[in-house]
Order: sequence, then structure tokens, then C-alpha cells
Amino acid sequence: MSLNRKTVLLLGLLVLIPSVYAQVVRERINFDKDWKFTYGHPTDFEKDFNTGTSYFTYLAKAGFGDGAAAVSFDDRTWRQLNIPHDWAVEVPFDAKGSHSHGYKAVGRNFPDVSVGWYRKHFTIDEKDFGNQIFIDFDGVSRDAMVWVNGHYLGNESSGYQSFGYNITDLLNYGGENVVAVRADVTIEEGWYYEGAGIYRHVWLRKTSPLHVQKDGTFVYADIDADKANVTVKTEIENRGIDSSIFVVSQQVINAEGKVLAEAKSEENTLAAMAKGEVDLSMVVSNPHLWSLEDPYLHTVITQILVDGNVVDEYKTRTGFRTVYFDADKGFFLNGKHVKLKGTNNHQDHAGVGCAMPDELIRWRLQQLKNFGSNAYRSSHNPATPELLSMCDEMGILVIDENRLMGSHQEAFDEVERLIRRDRNHPSIFVWSMGNEEWGIECNVLGERITTTMQNFARTIDPTRPMNTAVSGGCNQGVSAAVEVMGYNYLGQWDTDKHHELFPNQPSMGTEEGSTWATRGIYFDDPEKHYMRAYDHLPRPTWETIETSWKHYAERDYLAGMFIWTGFDYRGEPTPYAWPSITSYFGMMDLCGFPKDNVFYLKSWWGNEPVLHLLPHWNWTGKEGDTIQVWAYSNCEEVELFLNGKTQGRKSMEVNGHLEWPVVYQPGKLKAVGYANGEKIMEEIVETTTDPYKIELAGHKTMLKNCANDVSVVTVKVLDKKGRAVPVADNLIEFTLEGPGKLIGVGNGNPTSLEKDKFIDDYKVIQTPKIRKYDLGEIEVDLPEAATAILEKDSKNKMMVTEFDLSKEDVTNGQFIWYSKKVGDNLQAYLNGVNIQPIEGDLDNMAVFKIDNSLLKEGTNNLVLVGLPLAPPNQWDEPNKHLGDIQMVKGADQWKRKLFNGLAQVIVQPDERGAGEIILNATSNGLKGTKLIITVE
Repeated sequence: MSLNRKTVLLLGLLVLIPSVYAQVVRERINFDKDWKFTYGHPTDFEKDFNTGTSYFTYLAKAGFGDGAAAVSFDDRTWRQLNIPHDWAVEVPFDAKGSHSHGYKAVGRNFPDVSVGWYRKHFTIDEKDFGNQIFIDFDGVSRDAMVWVNGHYLGNESSGYQSFGYNITDLLNYGGENVVAVRADVTIEEGWYYEGAGIYRHVWLRKTSPLHVQKDGTFVYADIDADKANVTVKTEIENRGIDSSIFVVSQQVINAEGKVLAEAKSEENTLAAMAKGEVDLSMVVSNPHLWSLEDPYLHTVITQILVDGNVVDEYKTRTGFRTVYFDADKGFFLNGKHVKLKGTNNHQDHAGVGCAMPDELIRWRLQQLKNFGSNAYRSSHNPATPELLSMCDEMGILVIDENRLMGSHQEAFDEVERLIRRDRNHPSIFVWSMGNEEWGIECNVLGERITTTMQNFARTIDPTRPMNTAVSGGCNQGVSAAVEVMGYNYLGQWDTDKHHELFPNQPSMGTEEGSTWATRGIYFDDPEKHYMRAYDHLPRPTWETIETSWKHYAERDYLAGMFIWTGFDYRGEPTPYAWPSITSYFGMMDLCGFPKDNVFYLKSWWGNEPVLHLLPHWNWTGKEGDTIQVWAYSNCEEVELFLNGKTQGRKSMEVNGHLEWPVVYQPGKLKAVGYANGEKIMEEIVETTTDPYKIELAGHKTMLKNCANDVSVVTVKVLDKKGRAVPVADNLIEFTLEGPGKLIGVGNGNPTSLEKDKFIDDYKVIQTPKIRKYDLGEIEVDLPEAATAILEKDSKNKMMVTEFDLSKEDVTNGQFIWYSKKVGDNLQAYLNGVNIQPIEGDLDNMAVFKIDNSLLKEGTNNLVLVGLPLAPPNQWDEPNKHLGDIQMVKGADQWKRKLFNGLAQVIVQPDERGAGEIILNATSNGLKGTKLIITVE
């Protein structure tokens, strides 16, 4: 509801605000560090730590989280890590894996690694009592269940939606707390690689009881020639025990920190546990607009004041601009015509999967901008929040996409959360309601649902148009109702006919291309699953990148197009299957190395001179054969030379490319580009000699002491003349010194089954419940000292369990037993040998480092001798578990083969602070090298 002074008088609730409101308490604390992780199980309760099997369950009784959700659960054996984390990228590839998810050994065919558990212990200061505390998840893949201190909070089925919970009443102030998260990827949500686990950031948020709600502001502006009429809608919640009288203040601050406009409300009253909205307007004179060339950002500061004191301050970063679609003339930003030059993208990268550090996201966006792309479609789900903020900063337009199309309540909830979270981003110019909804695209249901969804979305954001991407080519259903038409593939659409049928409907190409190319490959090799990188038809009735762009560039009514895709991604390895594990659609490969099509786009999408030759000129065995040489360029003319002999000078067609058939002989290809008859640039491609030395090049060599920062390192080999060898496939090994770590490797090979990560292998050996025996009841190998303990007092017992190991486990594993209390005055014997704890007391909780010489292949016996626990009450059952054993196998050497001359390694600072990271690269027969990266 809208609040004003009348509301105060009508309610008549003039209760003083408690003293807890005396100061601003809003904090947003990164919660990524120091989590524990292990695998559970989707169906085997024992492997899932018997969660949900208690007499009273968490679904029926408050605070009855059991198993791994219980406060008292012992997680000491679990692997410690920081998030974002994607466990799917850590498992091997397997032919039984999901084709659409890149054949990773995760999902319904691999139940032992399809459920992941996370736990984090944390403290809350006593001084925070009286404040509101929330835990916010930016994204968990998928089907996430969350508990805090054993209290079940809820379930988020989507792996892409941000979600959170108010945990104020559940916390132990001044003491330890624990959050537990169970993610289950048994069922797939999308038809492409989605990762697994807490792959986006987690936050702890603190506010006063009277506060701006999460995503609780909406800033928009009506812009005239010399002013912006700025409206700020603020949603406020009162979680206090009494009603509150307050004033809302708004300020618009420019990028230099200057206050441009401000406004203050009348007094308002909000009852306890109520929510309300306060709307204020301001005028900003001569606003500095956000644009692609100048992505200028403002900050709106919202304050809630009680008795003149600020009790909450909420900052909204945004930009002022106008967006408009014209059905005949296309898209306009700030009144200026802009042709959309976009790419579709999923959210995984070589080596790290979906758990991308922020700097890697920024690096990927920059690669897109480098070839002239000005727009990004988050396919097919809400984007990572940090990506949207970076698009705001970098000047990139965004289609933000809803994951589930429908007009039922869950679909409405999904759309509302998407729009509320993201509507202040100036980069977002359209909301996508859905993509290729084949079940409803061409029928009346699609028309109804599209109309209803658009009407609902406008109640949350009336300032942006709605779009749906349609593949049916049917001119009815969804495409008849959608506000901004999205064509998926000219091979399925006659856009001219559709525009004639719907002349008042704006339109753009939401997916075009879908071409197949393998970086560095110039002849199809079906046996190896390699596709030539020349821009060619993927299907007989389809279009190339070039013909698609020409179609959109030549028609004013088409606002532009989004290529499928900017980057290769795991899954959908069309037209192949196993062992292909990534797509072939990208303008760049999974590492972000450009394929040749990038240079076609850079020629006609960018603003700088371009001249690029393909293919490479290393063709041993093809001497005398004719090789097709292409030039991508925006020069007016290009002349090609082979070893100094001209192959012809040709004029460049706008939005085209040039070709020469050239008889191969080793040497030098040279292209010369001309404008106005004058030479302006040249490009040389040479035949190289054998690989000689390794070269490392980081995209940055100065890093912040922060897990969000990385150096993306390109690995290549050079010949003795310093030329990159484009066909090299050497195996490169990496080691690291200093305060950093390697977090992923890749090479862009769509059929490479090499590891993405080389990490220690953790396994939790859950020991069975103990069995109690008197002396002589069972044959157990025990020394005389243990026998004496049993003979001394008949109450003493042998408490026996066992665990099985393979020969490989015994040879390579490192074992730590984390014991639990099962009795008093205990002694521990492993295979008949007395063992002692390295930490703690066996009568309570202790830690034992196990000597591998005491272990054996097969069954190992663990026996405790002493007085078993007695039940405190007749209905109680004392602990019968000796605790679990952690087995760790050390990681293999980090390594990766070059693919067509390139590989990539990603370096991240660790928690040791400032210093120099030294990345070493070696390979048999090659001169090694090192790269120094400084951590500030």
C-alpha cells in the first residue's frame, strides 16, 4: 500500500521506536568462505546421513533437522572449500552421462555424486540481537534445501533463481550457528550443462527491524530534452514488535559523488509485521545518460529516518536512459538508432564450470565487446547478478530471460523475482518470458499465456517491453501475442512475411547462426568429430553467420540479432555425440579463444580496421593441393600474396568476405588491405618450424588479494623464430609457487576428456554402528593390555566396527579418524595395534592420524575397549557410531594438452595474502617458462 500522513491518522498508532533503531545496521557480508562439502545420495538414506528418518522430522517439528541438517552433526571429515563451487566440473566424463549436459558423470545415472551437502559454521555477535538477519543465495544448482540450526527454511527448485530467508529468530547470538544446504541434480532443469552445487555467491544480510526490503527499490525516469523526472518506489518492511513512524529520504548522486536531486516524504506509519510502499519523485536537470559508449551510472540513496535518526540506508545503482522499439525502424537507445549485435550465452567456462569468479565473468564479457558485440542474452535463465552489474559498467545491453514460461502461480513467482531483482539495471532493455516453447508456440494456449505473462510482468515493471524467442515459424500463438517478436533462426522463419502480417510488432533475431566450427580445424574430420572453421551451412536450409547478419543488417524493421552462441559450452555437441562433450556453435571456444568467425563479426560489428587470414599455413603432406584462403576484413580492397607472388587483388563487399584458391607450398601468406587506394594494414601467416619453447601470457599480472580476482593465462608454444605453432598438441605440466592456486585448465577441444581440475580426492568412510561384546564372545586380535581391561571389570566391553579398503586405497590414501564419544576410559585398537589420538580425548571427541602400515587390503577392524555409554533414559539410545574416517588421495599433476596450439590455465589468489605467484610450465622436449603474477 502507499503510505502517507493520512495513514498515520487513520491507524492512530503513534508508538515510539525502540532504541535499537538508533543507528544504521545494514550490512551485506560475503559468506563464501569456509564451507564443508561432501556427497549425499538421492535414495539411499544411509548414504544421505539418515537425513529425514527421525521419529519427528523437520517437515513436522520446528528445529528437528536431522542427519546432516542437525546442529550436532559431525562434519569434520567433510572437505573444506570456498564457494562458488561446481562439483559437476570435478567429476570425470562418462559415456553414460547426459548428452545435453556434456557427458559429465553426474545426474540420474550416477546417484553417488548427484546429491551434494554443504555446511558452514558461523558466529553472530550478541550485539546483533534485535536486528534482522537474512541469508541470501544468488544461485544453487539445483533443488536446494536449506536449514539453519536444524530449522528447515525451505526448498528452491530452480538452479538459477536467487533466494533467501530471514533467520533472525533461529540464531544463537554470541555463539556458534550452522547452515546446511542439500543440492540435488538428479533431475535436469535445462537441456545444457548446469553445474552442481552452490555455484554463485552467498551473503549474510543485516538490517534494522524497520528496513527497505530486499530488491525493494524501483528507480525509473521519464526523460525530456533537458531533465529527468525520477521516480523511486520503495518497499518497506517493519519486523519490529510495534508500529513505526518514519520518514523516507531519497537522493540521486552522480558518479562524482554530487547530489543532483533529493526528496523527503511526509511521516508514515507502518504497523508491526506489515509491509508498505513509499513513492517519491525528483527532477534531475540535464541528466548524464547511460549509453553503450558512455555507460554512466548514478546511485540513489534511500534512507529511513525515525525521529530524525537514520535507521536504514539502501543504495541503488542505476542509470538513466530511454529504450524504444519501432516496428519499422528497429531499436532506439536515448533516441539514437542502435542495431543490436548480440550473442547468446550459457554460464560455464573451461576448467571451472558454472562457478566462475567475478573477474572471469568480466573477462568473458570483454571478449565479446572486443569483436563489436553490444548485447547479451542470458540463455535461458536469469543471469548472475554480478554479470548484470558488469554490463551496466561496460555498456552492454541485456535480454534477461525467465526460465519457465507459464501463467500459473509458480511461473508468476519466478517472473516477479527475476524482475524485482534486476529492474534497476540500465543494461536490461527487454525481459524475455520464454524460449522455444514448442508445446504452446503455435496454438491458442501460447497466445493466452503470453498475453497473461506480459500483463503480469508490466505490473512489476511497466518501463520495458516483453519478448519471447519463437522457433515455430507459425505466425500464430506466441508470435501473434508477444510484444517484441524474437525470431529463432531464419531457416525456420520468413521474417518479411511475419512483418507483413504483424506490421505493428517490433522484432529482432533472438537466435541466429547455430553454425558448427572447431577452432583451428579447416577440413571436416567426422572420425575425430571436428568441423571446419570456415563459415559454412550447418544444415541445407539454414544460414551462415554471414548470410544471417546480411539479412538483419539490410532490414530496418529488424532491431538486430543475437548469435547462437558467443562461447562454446558443455553439452549439446550437435551434430555429434560421445566423445564430443561441448557444443560447436560458439564464436569462441570453451576457453574464450576466438574462432575465425569472430573476425568476420569484428570486421562489420566493430569500429576499427580489421584484416584476418584463414587458415594457418602449416600443411605438411598437402604440398600441391589447393587450399581455400579467406580474408575477413572491412578494408575496401585486399590483395593476397604467397611467397611474394600476388594471388589477386579483390574488392570487399559490405558485410562480406573474400576467398582465393591457393596451391599450397610452405612459406608466407601476406594480405594487404587498402582504403581509398592506399595501403592501411597487412596480415602475415607463415609456415612455422617445430615447437621449441612454451609461452605464458596472463590477461593481467597484478591481482587483488581476493578470491573474485583471477588471471586468465594463455598457453602456447613458439618455434625458434618466436612464431606460435598453430598445430601444436604438446602436453604441458604446471606447478605453482606463492600465494595462489590453479582453479581450472582447458584447451577448447570439443572431444577432450582430460580433467578440468586436479584436486585432492576426498572420501568419507562411514563406519557401521558398533557391536558390543564381552571377552571371549568374538575372536578379535587384541594385545594383553586390552584383555586386562576387559578382565578387570565385566562392565567393560569390546566395541567393534570395521571398514573395507582396496589395495589402491591403502597405498595412496591418507587417513584421519574423527572419533565420537561412545564410552568412558577407552583405548583404541586398529587391527590389533593400540593407536593414540593426535588431538582431543577419546572419551569425548578425538582426531587420529592413521599410519598406513597398520592398514590392510580388505576388512580392517577398529575396536574400542572400555565402558560403553549408558542411556540417560530408558527411551534414549546412546551414540553407537565411532565416528567417520576421512580418506584423502593427493591430486595429480596439473596438466593439459595443447589443442591447435593453445591451452588455458586460470590462476586465483589464495588466503596467504600479498606476494608473488610463480606459474611454471614444462613439457618434454620443450624449453620451459614461468609467469610471475603479483598479488597486491
